[in-house]
Amino acid sequence: MALEIYFILYKPSVPANVGAAARAILTMGFSHLRLIEPCDHLSEEAMKLAHGSHHILTSARLFNDFESAVKDLDLVVCTTAKGRTAKHDYHSSRDIAGLLHRKKEQLGKVGILFGSEESGLPNQLVLKSDLAMSIPMAGSYPSLNLAQSVMVTAYELSPLNHLDKPGESLEKSGEGFATLKEQAKKMLIQAGIPEGTPLFHRIFERLAMVDANDIPLFLSVLSRIQHTD
Repeated sequence: MALEIYFILYKPSVPANVGAAARAILTMGFSHLRLIEPCDHLSEEAMKLAHGSHHILTSARLFNDFESAVKDLDLVVCTTAKGRTAKHDYHSSRDIAGLLHRKKEQLGKVGILFGSEESGLPNQLVLKSDLAMSIPMAGSYPSLNLAQSVMVTAYELSPLNHLDKPGESLEKSGEGFATLKEQAKKMLIQAGIPEGTPLFHRIFERLAMVDANDIPLFLSVLSRIQHTD
């Protein structure tokens, strides 16, 4: 299956940042932008900063909450400052493209989630994301603003646009990561590990690191466990 990247901005409050983010996305070969409770993303200020990428802004999908914005995605990677306590593992932006490439046959749609300018992402959204990513910096201040973060991330992910030749069909490998998440969730709940608990989130955090070649193995194990119940 072809891998598609969706850039998701959570409650962006500065139109210029949204416009600059749209320009960054297009410059690096991407086209999908989703906005959760955004500011006026079609304002004159936003359009001015978009410069040549107006169609990214006008075609951006709008959502009222995180759940609806990621409902159709196979994997969600949140961007946040390293050192937050919501996740145990924080992956460098430099490693994300390779990680996604290794899973590309099991992933169709991947969301990259960015927080608001004022406060970033709330911890509950970091927990609900499959992976957490941080951008390496020489110092903690000054930090990158929203548009800069999108630009750096889009640049790091841009090799994904060239890993497969145009027109080349990918080998289908059956069920993917979304199926694994669904089956694992059912098993954990049945085992008395409900969603929202630290152990549940930790298991899913590690599950997101499973290599593509191992996904069929894990699905086979889960299937056998279910059939023995």
